[in-house]
Amino acid sequence: MPPDAIASRPNTIETSTPSAAAVQINPRQDDSLFEHVAWVYVFCREHLFRDDTERIIAALWPSGPPNAGTQLMEIGCGPGFYSCQLAERFHNISITGVDRSETQLQRARERADALGLSNCRFQRINALDLSCADAKFDVVIASRLFTILPEQNRVIAEMYRVLKPGGRCFIAEPRYVIWASIPLFAMWVLARLIRARNGYREPHKATVFSTRAFENLFPTQPWKQIKIWQDGRYQYALCERE
Repeated sequence: MPPDAIASRPNTIETSTPSAAAVQINPRQDDSLFEHVAWVYVFCREHLFRDDTERIIAALWPSGPPNAGTQLMEIGCGPGFYSCQLAERFHNISITGVDRSETQLQRARERADALGLSNCRFQRINALDLSCADAKFDVVIASRLFTILPEQNRVIAEMYRVLKPGGRCFIAEPRYVIWASIPLFAMWVLARLIRARNGYREPHKATVFSTRAFENLFPTQPWKQIKIWQDGRYQYALCERE
């Protein structure tokens, strides 16, 4: 899984969908699809999205399993798919999954309980303002996080802040807007059918980055090393903190 591009200092951010400004949260539409039709996203995560568990492991720990006591945070963990996969694989590491949706977090806790996992926990935290101490985590991972979040540079800054020196983050994002928008489209359709509400903070279409725009996200922080690569419908970044 060799990287095929190295990110460079950005000038502008280009995306194939509306800019961050276009998906700013309307204060009158601050409810969430991920609360009211949570099961749709859970179904997509379980049955439609790519399972990147092996890619995560190969990228983060190419020489062998993680050191005992490794602290890992998953941002935008949703129903806890990767947090639980990694906690089950490596019992000697500690995992914190964070998400804004309490309904998704409850699904994650139920999954962890069903698997008998004691090395992962889940907290309701906004990715734009992580309520964690500086330099707390050895590893940060995020998958499909930027498809719905504005202010991506702010999230990258938070990732950098909570990583220890030498810590690494792994990010996976879809490359094609139609495929990336399937869960949003399905949730909006269902919400309208059941007439749950008329307004939600999520966009109708996912944000997907061009290769150049994705590369340009990361040099906004002084990473020691940045590796970018594409694999099928997804693109990936592996960044190491100074």
